Amino acid sequence: MLNRVILIGRLTKDPELRYTPAGVAVTQFTLAVDRPFTSQGGEREADFIPVVTWRQLAETCANYLRKGRLTAVEGRIQVRNYENNEGKRVYVTEVIADNVRFLESNRDGGGSGGSSREESSNYSNNSGGGNNRSNYNSNNGNNNSRDNQDPFSDDGKPIDISDDDLPF
Repeated sequence: MLNRVILIGRLTKDPELRYTPAGVAVTQFTLAVDRPFTSQGGEREADFIPVVTWRQLAETCANYLRKGRLTAVEGRIQVRNYENNEGKRVYVTEVIADNVRFLESNRDGGGSGGSSREESSNYSNNSGGGNNRSNYNSNNGNNNSRDNQDPFSDDGKPIDISDDDLPF
């Protein structure tokens, strides 16, 4: 069985950092991801996907991510449910991220204003968090396979891509 998701989009607002009663950091934010087609009216549509990060990754995201910033998220989809104050069952679908890559530098101001130079930083929720650029981080302890290369790894070099190829 496999539950993996990779998303690239822009934050709709600044991340919200909170702490559990046990002192574990958790950050929530929403990623706007453009759909690969236009509506019947010719307008682009987007999906707004809730993302949750934990521990060191949560603190890193809260410190460096801002509204409008282009970000890549890798993780798994989780569906949870709870009973609200009126006794109705509420279902929540969200991405639990274990790898977040910042695709724009802070100098860009975090907005979508067109800087042609993009920098990226990769933060993972592996043992102790930190910067892991070498292997795709699946957190299963088997990072030796060449088949699991990080699809966002670019060794710090700019990506040559046309604006026409971007979904936003």
